[in-house]
Formats: sequence, C-alpha cells, structure tokens
Amino acid sequence: MANATPVRVRFCPSPTGNPHVGLVRTALFNWAYARHTGGQLVFRIEDTDAARDSEESYQQLLDSFHWLGFDWDEGPEVGGPHTPYRQSQRMDIYRDVAEKLLAAGRAYHCYCTTEELDARREAARKAGRPSGYDGACRELTAEQKAAYEAEGRASIVRFRMPDEPITFTDLVRGELTFTPENVPDYGIVRANGAPLYTLVNPVDDALMGITHVLRGEDLLSSTPRQIALYGALIELGVAQAVPHFGHLPYVMGEGNKKLSKRDPQASLNLYRDRGFLPEGLLNYLSLLGWSFSADQDIFTIPEMIEKFDIADVNANPARFDLKKAEAINAEHIRRLDVKDFTAACEPWLKAPFATWDPADFDRAAWEAIAPHAQTRLTVLSEITANVDFLFLKEPVEDEVSWAKAMKGDPVALLTTARANLAAADWTAGPEVLKQAVLAAGEQHGLKLGKAQAPVRVAVTGRTVGLPLFESLEILGKERTLHRIDAALARLTA
Repeated sequence: MANATPVRVRFCPSPTGNPHVGLVRTALFNWAYARHTGGQLVFRIEDTDAARDSEESYQQLLDSFHWLGFDWDEGPEVGGPHTPYRQSQRMDIYRDVAEKLLAAGRAYHCYCTTEELDARREAARKAGRPSGYDGACRELTAEQKAAYEAEGRASIVRFRMPDEPITFTDLVRGELTFTPENVPDYGIVRANGAPLYTLVNPVDDALMGITHVLRGEDLLSSTPRQIALYGALIELGVAQAVPHFGHLPYVMGEGNKKLSKRDPQASLNLYRDRGFLPEGLLNYLSLLGWSFSADQDIFTIPEMIEKFDIADVNANPARFDLKKAEAINAEHIRRLDVKDFTAACEPWLKAPFATWDPADFDRAAWEAIAPHAQTRLTVLSEITANVDFLFLKEPVEDEVSWAKAMKGDPVALLTTARANLAAADWTAGPEVLKQAVLAAGEQHGLKLGKAQAPVRVAVTGRTVGLPLFESLEILGKERTLHRIDAALARLTA
C-alpha cells in the first residue's frame, strides 16, 4: 500500500532506565504503520536531560529493538539525511530556531519567578479561573525588560499561543478542540538556555519531514501547543506542513491505574528474561488498542503489518493481561519449527539457569525431549525445570511434591511398578511403559493418574512435568530403575 505523500513516522524515546512495554507498544504501532504504508520510520533519541539520560540505557534501547526485530530507515547505526539523530547533538539547531521565533514575535522572554508564578496560580485556583500562565510578560516594554535584567532576574523563553481555539482531527479520537484559556503560553527554552521537549521534538519533526506523530495519550494535552508552534515554524520556513496526530490509548495495569515504568510487569527485560518470544510479545502488545479481527488473536508480525492501520486503533484504555500475554506466547512457541525451538531454549540450558554439571548435558536426550517440551511451555525459561531430571545425577528434591505424591501405600505401588518396568521391553516405545505402570495401579486399585504420581516424583522429583512415559524412555531403563530404588529406600528407611 503506497500513499501519495509517503508516510514518515518517528519514534523518539529517552534513554532513561529499562525499556517498558508501553514504550514498546508505541514503537510497534509506528513501525507497523510505516511498513504497512510503505513509508519510513525515523528512530531518534531524546537525550537532552543530562541528569537522567545514560549511555547504558541508550545501548539497552538499541539492543532491545534489535531483539524485537524492529528496523528503522533513519537513525542510530543507520544514518540518514537528517543526522545527527541524538537530540543532545542538535543544540545549535534548537537555539537558532528559538532566536528566529523571538525575532518574529512568536516567542518572548518571561522573567516571572517561581514564587510569583505559584502565587498567581494559587490565586487563580481560588477564584475558579484556569491556573495556567497568565501572560504577565507577554507585552513587556524594553524598559521593563531592562529593569528585570538589572535586578538579576533570569528569563525563560515562552511561545506565544494564539487567542483563538485550536481544532484538529486526531487519527484515533476524531475532532478535538482546545480553547485558549486551557492552553496558555508555554516555555520552550529554560533559563539556562537549554531547549525543552516542547521545542525540540516539533523542530526535529519539522526538519525531518515527519507526516504522522503517533504517541501516547498522556501527550495529548501538548498537541495544541505543537500545532500552534508548527504554524510559526511554517511562517519561518522551518516546517512545510502540520503533521497528523494520533494518540494511542493508555495501557492499564492493576487497579485501573495506568501502567507505570515503576510497575514490575512494565519492564521489557522481565519478558525477555522469562523467555517470551519477540513474536509472541509483539503479538500481544499489538492487541493493546488494536484488533486483528473479531475472532483471531494469534497472528504473525508480517500478518499484523499487512492489516495494521492507525485508523483502526481504539481510543479506550487497554488493560495489560499477563495471563493472556503468556497464552499468546505459548501458541507462538508451539508454532516454531522444532529446530528453532531447540535453538531458542539454549540460553536456559546453560549457567546460570541450569543446575546440572555441563559435562552431564546430553544433547541427544535434549533433542529427543524437545518436541514434548515444546507443547507444554508458556515461556522458554520453563524449560530448565522441565528437563533437569535428564541431566542431574539425582532428581531435584522437592519435599512438597514428595509429600503430595507419596500417599496411601507408595511402597507397594512402586515395588510393583518397578518389577513391571524391569520386565518391560524398553525398545517398544512409551506405550509399553505406560501399560507397565497402569497394570501396577490396577493391582493396587489405583487409576493411572494415581499410579503414575509416585513414579513421576521418584524419577523427576516433581508432580507435574513433561509426558511421563516419553520421559522415562529418554531417561533410560537403568537410570529409571535406579531412581525408583532410591525412592523405595527413602520410604522404607
């Protein structure tokens, strides 16, 4: 699909802390829209806050986006015609634009102190008026400015907002109108000369030809300010047009609260470390405000790109549901080719996750058990506990599982099961081993579920796990009988 005017979207995170899922959802929608329309994605780094930004976070952003499979047409590691793509390296550009705005009368110096502003805001609140900036410095004379400067007052630069309402059509929310009293003049340059977000992002969007600004709902209140600034930038020849804006719905966490960066479940690293597949996580995150179809929640990323349109995004808040995220990820795990699945599990079969001696790892056993594990996992990190019985010299000691399984007369059951398993033909497949345990259960008045529980715990150390009889076959006759003997010794000690 190609537009007459090529779509150019941008994603401009701040390198502060760990990436979070709300940020990833915003990046995903921008990326998908660019790819769906045949447009371009500009990746820009908003690193103008020296106190909070860090090189470590910047590198983590790049690493995370590579892991997720995002690519970009301009930005770090790629370059492009609008380099540099880190805002900290573009300060001269912002200073130049601020000077032009001042010279054109579209911005002005404000000398109000914090104490004066606070006092006037409090008075406005008490009087029931809007408490935004009241324009006190809008029309200062040269003499008044000189007097303030003689006092040693510092000044910020404020943008002069128009005195009429601003109306625009949000791509997600439809037509919106903001009245002047609710959008007062605002700061664009700090007293120390540092440009603010309110200036740098619109300037960069203008210079980089961004056509669509897709961002979180929390930034909606700043949009009329940016639209007004765009009008001034067009007059100055800095911008060519006002971009289209689309504000994505909030992602809600527990208790109907917006998912915060401080919420544990907000961290992208959590899902990566637990073994979410990038495809599974992105599939789920795409559903936070968008729908593939009424009856399909599982799809590939290429399928999403084929269907994604910003006009289909829902304005209502989206609730983050961890169980649904896990269920979707589990389906993507099941869809992997078994070779890709075994490769994806590799990190969790090594230190620090694996508790066995690396010398005891048996690749043939791993490859044999992998297809059975693939159908059972929710996240890849679960593989370690599911297969450790194959590589540990003795099964994990789990007192809770032991107490749960060893009820009734486990000695009699295990004795009979051992004899049946010892006599079974282990070359005939897992069904023969199942019949051996089933027969032991019938002899002691137990159904298969009750009969296999003590065998499972004796052999694997846990009450739940991969298919038991396939597991016994892969573990082998000698090791299986040895573990049952060890359990009997423990029960009769």
